[in-house]
Amino acid sequence: MSAQSRIPGQDHAGSPDLEQTETGGPGPGVPLNNGVLLAVAVILVAANLRPAITTVGPLLDEMRTSLGASSAWAGLLTTVPVLCFAFAGLAAPALARRVGIGAAVAIALVLLAGGLVLRVASGQFTVLAGTLVGAIGIAITAVLIPVVIKASYPAKIGMMTGFYTASLQTGATLGFVLTAPLDSAFGDWRPSLASWAVLAGVALVVWLVAVLRGKLRTVEVKQPGGPGRSLMRNKLAWTITLFFGLQAFIAFVVMGWLPQVLIDAGVSRDTAGLLLGLLTVLSVPFSFVLPPLAARSGTQTGWILALGACAMAGLLGLLLAPGAIPILWTVLLGIGMSVFSVALTTIALRARGGEDTAKLSGMAQGFGYLLAAVGPFLFGFLHDVSGGWTVPFIMLIGVLVVQMGFGALAGRPRYL
Repeated sequence: MSAQSRIPGQDHAGSPDLEQTETGGPGPGVPLNNGVLLAVAVILVAANLRPAITTVGPLLDEMRTSLGASSAWAGLLTTVPVLCFAFAGLAAPALARRVGIGAAVAIALVLLAGGLVLRVASGQFTVLAGTLVGAIGIAITAVLIPVVIKASYPAKIGMMTGFYTASLQTGATLGFVLTAPLDSAFGDWRPSLASWAVLAGVALVVWLVAVLRGKLRTVEVKQPGGPGRSLMRNKLAWTITLFFGLQAFIAFVVMGWLPQVLIDAGVSRDTAGLLLGLLTVLSVPFSFVLPPLAARSGTQTGWILALGACAMAGLLGLLLAPGAIPILWTVLLGIGMSVFSVALTTIALRARGGEDTAKLSGMAQGFGYLLAAVGPFLFGFLHDVSGGWTVPFIMLIGVLVVQMGFGALAGRPRYL
């Protein structure tokens, strides 16, 4: 199949290296189940990929007081998940090859649920250990679900990626919004955080039912270029990785620093918090709409550049007149940051087979989140050194320009 061709009515999937064979049960490949049950399972799994992280911030002061923890401990607690996204994500494809992708996702959900319970069991070390275990589960799942979508819904990659990213963003928003009410209802931060393990347990049950009781097939993945082909020397793979990493870099900075920037510009603390919530909520509808539209296009470059232009307008507004129309700058940034869903779609579209999709997903999210982890620290460091927000925002605008460049290249209809 050429880079330009596609089957009418399908997303631009390009999956000629997937061979389907009937089996009596789940094999070592990718389980295919094109029914509603697997789609529901994917949506439930996606809803678990952010609450474990977004529920910590609103309770961090209470946790520190209860545990007698230092600021350094709090910084480590918020950094651990991002580092796990990097290193555990790189190991996810190997785990899937060893035990099968259905079992790998199930193991990841067990790790997530176990980590959520473990981190409220005792003191400072246990909280860090539980966060580490749960983040490993999140990282593995985040890498492998795009592979499931690619293999199970080759004609609907955009639509399913839209459901997946919208559910992920909804989970993030619910974690942020429900944390305080749950803390008030339980009267303590421990049950409030541990209660999210129930959602992970529900997702695990539905996932297992979908995998074990569905009409299963496996996908035998041919590895072009020979067994164990590495993507480390592939220019397109690095282009996609840098695109993904730079958009995550910007997202982490905005979510971490936007309230403080607005407060310093004269916006009230409550309003700044509401604007951050608006930024998160905006991504949900756009995550439904953008992936199917981008996947049906011959190229994703136009979408990536258009979203980048929105983000650029938002950043320039915050740089030049942050307190003038803060809601407009927030809306523009929220639209621009929806490029995350297009980045995930691009990962699925640029790989031909399941093995390459797993490798590219692991590489892009692994190295990408490692790059993104530097963002909030660098932004804050430049603020401290310069004594204002101008220098850090100029840096962020520069990062956005580079992201748009790599995104424009990643969106072209080519394959690994």
